[in-house]
Amino acid sequence: MSWRDGLAEADPGFAALADDFAGHPWRHGVLAPKVKALLLLAVDSAATHRNAAGTREDIELALRHGATPQEIVEVLELTSTLGIHACNCGVPILLEELQAAGQGVDLDAPLTPRQEEIKALFTEKRGYWNDFWNGLLHLDPEFFAAYTAFSANAWETGTLEPKVRELVYTAFDASATHMFEPGLRQHIRNAIAYGATKQEIMEVFELASSAGLGAFALGAPALREALAQR
Repeated sequence: MSWRDGLAEADPGFAALADDFAGHPWRHGVLAPKVKALLLLAVDSAATHRNAAGTREDIELALRHGATPQEIVEVLELTSTLGIHACNCGVPILLEELQAAGQGVDLDAPLTPRQEEIKALFTEKRGYWNDFWNGLLHLDPEFFAAYTAFSANAWETGTLEPKVRELVYTAFDASATHMFEPGLRQHIRNAIAYGATKQEIMEVFELASSAGLGAFALGAPALREALAQR
């Protein structure tokens, strides 16, 4: 069941308000409809959300607006990189605790030739470098090399423009189910560098804001079942 079906069943009066809220970026936004649908797909399919009904709706909507199967797969590939945030969040804490335990890692130490190679490869493939990767590069450079190849595949084989890819990252990082501020800031910066406007980035936030309506996709059937059992 979609949130619209659930909401229409639970509170038809509120459904009109929710439709007006979720529909705002579709009525007034500047992004192409296909891109809007792909951004919703990134939010709904993300590991932190996993909205199966929404994902199916988003894919159907994207296809209806002209997205190719390859573009949809590309968005899923971009969204699958969210898992690396286990390292983005965990590594700084690990480094602090190692320092407290007298086992600190010197992030200012010269990089080995292999570490320099991996850093250069990431910068070349992804188009940026952020210092939050330094800890991972020191602790396990070969894992970071594997992530570099994994995360760069969509950039090397996909067809979406770079700005749209950065908006995909922005969508799932800004989502209420994730709210990953370091990545969000980086990808907003990248999107602006690729030509994204403030109106386009604001529209990403507006599209992601509808994720909360998934409460009705889950809650309305549960309420119906609970009442039927009484």
